[in-house]
Amino acid sequence: METQAKLYSVRLSAQKGRLVADQIRGLPVERALNALAFSPKKGARIIKKVLESAIANAEHNDGADVDELRVTRVLVEKAATLRRFAARAKGRGARIGKQTCHVFVTVGDAQKKRISGKAKT
Repeated sequence: METQAKLYSVRLSAQKGRLVADQIRGLPVERALNALAFSPKKGARIIKKVLESAIANAEHNDGADVDELRVTRVLVEKAATLRRFAARAKGRGARIGKQTCHVFVTVGDAQKKRISGKAKT
């Protein structure tokens, strides 16, 4: 069973968010929360909140055991860019793009065993 939490239009670039997401992918939720709590990155605070929401969803909606949960999937996707302008010399303006992203966290209680390799013919 898998449970998901989503956060849309966060003021964080997707590239910086993916650096944090790569650190917790596949970890048990206890270790993932610990890693996020001690990370100095801005994305760690944001992803930690989404992870806590996914854990609460799994516990409340699906009745999952929190000790058995693992982070099965973390996606950080690019969203719309906020466009701003800064004043420049001689009456010109320069565009400033403020990046946003969407964060998706999925937790599951059991890791699926995948069959790897090619089928024999």
